[in-house]
Amino acid sequence: MSKIADETLFKLIHDFLVIYLPTQRNSSPNTIRAYKTSLEMLLDFIKEYNQTSLSKVTFRMLDRKAVSAFLTYLEAEKRCCISTRNHRLKCIKAFLKYAAMVEPSTVIYQAELSKIPLKKEIASPSVEYMSENAVSILLKEPDTSQKLGIRNQFFMILAYDTGARVQELVDLRLRDIRLGKTPTAILSGKGGKVRSVPLMKATVQHLSRYLSVFHHQENMLSDRPLFYTIRQGEVQPLSCDGIRKWMKQYGLSAKEKCNEIPDNVHPHLFRHSRAMHLYQNGMDLTLVSQWLGHANLETTLIYAHADTEQKRMAIEKATPKSSPANNEQLARYNVDDDEVLKRLYGLK
Repeated sequence: MSKIADETLFKLIHDFLVIYLPTQRNSSPNTIRAYKTSLEMLLDFIKEYNQTSLSKVTFRMLDRKAVSAFLTYLEAEKRCCISTRNHRLKCIKAFLKYAAMVEPSTVIYQAELSKIPLKKEIASPSVEYMSENAVSILLKEPDTSQKLGIRNQFFMILAYDTGARVQELVDLRLRDIRLGKTPTAILSGKGGKVRSVPLMKATVQHLSRYLSVFHHQENMLSDRPLFYTIRQGEVQPLSCDGIRKWMKQYGLSAKEKCNEIPDNVHPHLFRHSRAMHLYQNGMDLTLVSQWLGHANLETTLIYAHADTEQKRMAIEKATPKSSPANNEQLARYNVDDDEVLKRLYGLK
């Protein structure tokens, strides 16, 4: 193994993830995983950016120019949204803050990166989601005559039915699936919050087939991952990156058959699509919020905004230009957060 050029950097990363976050900050496994992923992505980028090996990466390479290039890469190449870009930056800054606290000689690097601002997000961001027809076509892409096709199709079916985050699905264990009169999936969300989501009859049918192939005669109280792969002879949960890769490939092949399929199909797209379809089919926004495991109802308002904007555009497109209603000087119909909340709670 080649000698590590900056042992302080890697020791601090280790202590930050293994000691500081879990024992001193009492951070949840999901939070620690988010920090770990952000730092791993940064190190991988810095390695390529400097054309060097991982062991040669140093604190000096984590300058403002390089980290800014990393953030641009996230948006331009990885197609991350602004909130994800900002989240990665916050994780990096949190590590540098810890490093400066433990090792004063690194304060200069924290000061350098503190100059990088969070990127301003659009006040009312649009929601990317698929039509019900697009979802149906996409779910037919996996080759279910193959074992992996059965697994991947059921993963997407469950992702849509539950509206779960990809990490919530990866974390599922057999014991989290409750069969019986009302089949449900027990999801562990952000902040350790647990919610129970009912499963549709069709989903349970696909579940039975999946279990017969991947968990034949296995005890449903088992702690074994519901979705897994075999690495070096051992059962391992699926990786989020691996899921994104094969899901994107299904999206590209499905788009050749249906132009409604977005250019970039990713796990969160199923969550957005399910939420929009529930809302459009009459589910109360408060129930949609509970279904998704949102901590605040305000977070769920994005679906009301998106649905209203979609209807406005459809009306605008269908209205003749000669119509008085098409006067550009007329104010567009907008729904702000206060108005939606008033409607929800029957306030005046």
